[in-house]
Amino acid sequence: MRMERVILHSDLNNFYASVECLYNPGLKDKPVAVCGSQSTRHGIVLAKNYLAKKYGVKTAETVREALDKCPGLVIVKPNYSLYLKFSAMARRIYERYTDMVEGFGIDESWLDVTESARLFGNGDKIAEEIRGRVKSELGITVSVGVSYNKMFSKMASDMKKPDAVTMITRENYREKLWGLPVKELLYVGASTRKKLNNAAIFTIGDLAAASPDFLTRLLGVWGRTLWLFANGHDETPVMRTDQESVIKGIGNSITTPRDMVSDGDIRTLSYVLAESVAERLRRNSFKGRTVQIWVRDCKLDSMTRQAKLPRHTDVTAEIAEKAHEIFLKSWDWKNPVRAYGIRVTDLVAADGYIQMSMLTDDRHAKRELLDRSIDRIRARFGHYSVQRALLLKDRKLNANPIEENAIHPVPYFR
Repeated sequence: MRMERVILHSDLNNFYASVECLYNPGLKDKPVAVCGSQSTRHGIVLAKNYLAKKYGVKTAETVREALDKCPGLVIVKPNYSLYLKFSAMARRIYERYTDMVEGFGIDESWLDVTESARLFGNGDKIAEEIRGRVKSELGITVSVGVSYNKMFSKMASDMKKPDAVTMITRENYREKLWGLPVKELLYVGASTRKKLNNAAIFTIGDLAAASPDFLTRLLGVWGRTLWLFANGHDETPVMRTDQESVIKGIGNSITTPRDMVSDGDIRTLSYVLAESVAERLRRNSFKGRTVQIWVRDCKLDSMTRQAKLPRHTDVTAEIAEKAHEIFLKSWDWKNPVRAYGIRVTDLVAADGYIQMSMLTDDRHAKRELLDRSIDRIRARFGHYSVQRALLLKDRKLNANPIEENAIHPVPYFR
């Protein structure tokens, strides 16, 4: 009989803010938020400590909104090289117990300690040791979930914070999880949640009890996958990943509502996807220089191409135009397009030093200001409060990947 898997999920608590408070002890008893572009007061809250959270400060809201809630909020500029250093040190602690460590962003990791349990004790004991080592050696805290699959271990780590270990087993997962709103299941985004709620599926238990065939008709192949997750049948392996790979790029892709048959269709999609990619770059205070496109046709053949921009950017129009340019040079239209994606790599911190052109480019500067103004309007009134005229030509293509899809730094399946 196969040995029961033991999977841990570690989540460094309030990671950016915790590291900043560690390096500046004077911040320990103050509400703190790590934000981008604070000098322009147009930045976004990237992380906050628990004192700021008590005032209602939320990740992804503007600095101005955060200060309205908490006038005494201390704003700190992000230091990505320092966060990467701490992320690497945490990983070295994990690797004392197993070489099967899979990053899920800079502050989260899965660990498969099935075999390690023979040496170090059960999953709960290993998780407690890791929690203690992170606290004593790094000076920050971690919440660790313990379960028999990746999905449940991640959900366990979210259940009790900070500085805690939570177990979800085959015996207790129904009690612990099935009463939670269905949106708490990883990868159930706003659009999927709405479809499930319309079908009277409100909790994870409702999802687990639904017919897999019905869910497949409702959500496609992904419906059955979510049913498997809810019922604890996640067999996804923990795959060892490179520490540096988790933040090398930001991208998004879409399976189109109909086959794309013209350059105009692709231009529209380029702007739809560039909107979400550029917004996420700005939200996380990154700029990128290399634009990649991924294209899949109706016969499921795929193509990937890339090209460099003249400068690092987080401007929607520059990313969209470069993506469309790459497509025009690369695609021969032998078959219609079924899926399309855009990714920006070569990332640098937006507030860092960037090589400037000797020639003044007022258009670029104006585009930057325009995008940030649109971000603020959408944060207050919703994504569709401001739209490009181009995207009104075909409303079926005018999706909102930011709000309608659950977007994660790296994929769950590899």
